Amino acid sequence: MKLSVPRAMMLGAIIASSAGIGYAIAAQPHMTASIGLLRSARAELAAATPNKGGHRARGLALIDQAIGEVQAGIAFAGGR
Repeated sequence: MKLSVPRAMMLGAIIASSAGIGYAIAAQPHMTASIGLLRSARAELAAATPNKGGHRARGLALIDQAIGEVQAGIAFAGGR
């Protein structure tokens, strides 16, 4: 089966764009960046004085949970 030039170009464009989409999904720069931001927020909260009626400790636990969820999302999408 011989492809015409326009069809061959269209097929090439589809293959190239699907490869780009696959990379964008796997790379997940926003998800990776959010982990860094959450870790930074956790460090700031951990440095705060602990006498906050348990809210600081609850905030730390929620940040830990958020980090875990983001990591699970990355793993689910085939990242690292």
